[in-house]
Amino acid sequence: MTDHTFDLVVLGGGSGGYAAALRAAELGKSVALVEKDKVGGTCLHRGCIPTKALLHAAEVADTARDAATIGIRATFEGIDPAGVRAYREGIVAKKFKGLEGLVKARGITVVQGEGRLESGPAVRVGDDVYRGTDVILATGSYSRSLPGLEIGGRILTSEHALELDEIPSRVVILGGGVIGVEFASVWRSFGVDVTIVEALDHLVPNEDIALSKALERAFRRRGIASSLGVRFQGVTQTPEGVTVTLEDGKTFEADYLLVAVGRGPATAGLGYEEAGVTIERGFVVTDERLRTSVPHVWAVGDIVPGLQLAHRGFQQGIFVAEEIAGLSPVVISDTQIPKVTYSHPEVASVGLTEAQASEAHGADAVVAYEYNLAGNGKSEILGTGGIVKVVRVKDGPVIGVHLVGDRVGELITEGQLAVGWEAHPEDIAPFVHAHPTQSEALGEAFLALAGKPLHAL
Repeated sequence: MTDHTFDLVVLGGGSGGYAAALRAAELGKSVALVEKDKVGGTCLHRGCIPTKALLHAAEVADTARDAATIGIRATFEGIDPAGVRAYREGIVAKKFKGLEGLVKARGITVVQGEGRLESGPAVRVGDDVYRGTDVILATGSYSRSLPGLEIGGRILTSEHALELDEIPSRVVILGGGVIGVEFASVWRSFGVDVTIVEALDHLVPNEDIALSKALERAFRRRGIASSLGVRFQGVTQTPEGVTVTLEDGKTFEADYLLVAVGRGPATAGLGYEEAGVTIERGFVVTDERLRTSVPHVWAVGDIVPGLQLAHRGFQQGIFVAEEIAGLSPVVISDTQIPKVTYSHPEVASVGLTEAQASEAHGADAVVAYEYNLAGNGKSEILGTGGIVKVVRVKDGPVIGVHLVGDRVGELITEGQLAVGWEAHPEDIAPFVHAHPTQSEALGEAFLALAGKPLHAL
């Protein structure tokens, strides 16, 4: 057995882990980063980046298919799965190479292997023990399934769906959250017949109801079918396809079933509880400054209860590195973290929904305004519909911004600033948005809530 000593040992090289390692190294700490696969984690290799590459390919397919509507003579001949795969893998490879170079340039020691937490604190990898003054747990998440629903054959998770070397004819997607909706959008653009099965009453059920309904309408227009409010009962598969049965007896036949029912924390079998770390329902319990129940052991990312978003883990990794260094960084609550679903159309939000705001402040103390993107010149040029919805406390700050429409994910940062800085619409309304941009729609909503709507009656 060989002991190695560092200021910081990070277990997990995904978004949260590598961000913590980079920031700690920047602050002069010696850092070991333990990763069993590739630095970059799920987000870079099997999640955010490859799926968004697929979504861009889908957008290009739709653009080519509809080119004649804007006077462009183009022919859509179909999807080349091998070409799409090469495009996607090329992007991932380039980003991975860049990240590897950055980690190396910062002098971080990357340890390849499966780590296990031990008291000390320390992380064991094989016969080697990496002891740190501090240890950060950043082991990420895995694709969940349902009890009795075994993955395999024609029953896929998102990771398996990325590796398909064919374009199916029919797919059933179990789960109408972010992952399910994004894959539904891709496959429909690729010409697949798609049905989403969601046990709750709406798609993207964690979003404001106005966004859910707008997305449902858009999906119906695109020919994406949805079964809402009825639970999944079971599935049978043959070498040729699957038959999905719901609790009301309805059945769907398809080539594949994609299981997209969320992600679970990857904490089992890693020595956490044996080392004294408190675990609840698989998640690591921390205080607001991300300290676990064991001194000098911290946790970030998907293993910490809350939003499971790569950029949340990234921010938490930076936060803990600065906290260890004594910089006392500001705590960012989940309500101030933007969420984006990169479907066609996109869904983006930050802050409280109208329902959450009414529950927190009282319905009479909350004012909400919706601006239709039909009135926005750039949206008309792009051919997208949608809405901008802003929620404020009456005579008080903006506490929620909610968007649906193509490319609106690029607008959510302005919403984050408004919510994070507790800006009043009256404060923001005088600021001018460039014309023509979709950001003008946010400006119109702020103007309306400030009592001086311009392009709305």
